[in-house]
Amino acid sequence: MMSKTYVVYGVSKGLGQAIIEALPTDQDQIYGISRSKPSCNRENLHWIKADLSQAEQSRDQVKAVLQTKPVDYLIYNVGIWEALAFDPAYDFKACSDLEIATMLQTNIHACLLAIQSLIENLKQSPNAKIILIGSTWGLDNHKGKEVVFSTTKYALRGMVHALRENLRQDRIGISIVNLGYLATEFGLDTPTEQVIEQTQAELIPLQDVMLALKFILATSHASCVKEINIPAMADENV
Repeated sequence: MMSKTYVVYGVSKGLGQAIIEALPTDQDQIYGISRSKPSCNRENLHWIKADLSQAEQSRDQVKAVLQTKPVDYLIYNVGIWEALAFDPAYDFKACSDLEIATMLQTNIHACLLAIQSLIENLKQSPNAKIILIGSTWGLDNHKGKEVVFSTTKYALRGMVHALRENLRQDRIGISIVNLGYLATEFGLDTPTEQVIEQTQAELIPLQDVMLALKFILATSHASCVKEINIPAMADENV
């Protein structure tokens, strides 16, 4: 099996850390981007420190390392939300200009620039994939009140639809996985059954998300998995 090169954003903890632990083999190369150093100690992990709220700077930092290296899989696992998101005290009117701008830069602008800068790298792979980690807050008719977070996650879906048309001739698959509430406090070493028991089956085990991502990566370049929605079974928000 030929080795692959992964570029994964948001690897310092939670889902991003699970991705770099579960998906690549020991023969693969991993370039992980985050502001804080990940605790994962895989020998094939190359950490790139970058603040994605500085979109242009983070793009240039990543490109300086990768240069013209072929990239097989680009996974953008980034999504910050309002300070009082998911709290009864949330009030859109209280969101500051800085908070809104930082979310737009991190969740959308940095993502656009990252993909744009790495298209030539991806074109060198025989079966390149781009996966954006979205949210059920980006789905139609959800019941959440978080305006800015929802705006950015809707934008990712539009990004995927349009990029598919741009990348079709290069056979680069682009997908978005819209996730609900995750059990990120439990690592992959915690059995799924234990996660379900301790969360009263209200949160999605990270193992379930890994299965969805593995499916996308396993498809041929004759297919394009556009969108996968994974709300928690108990979630009444969608």
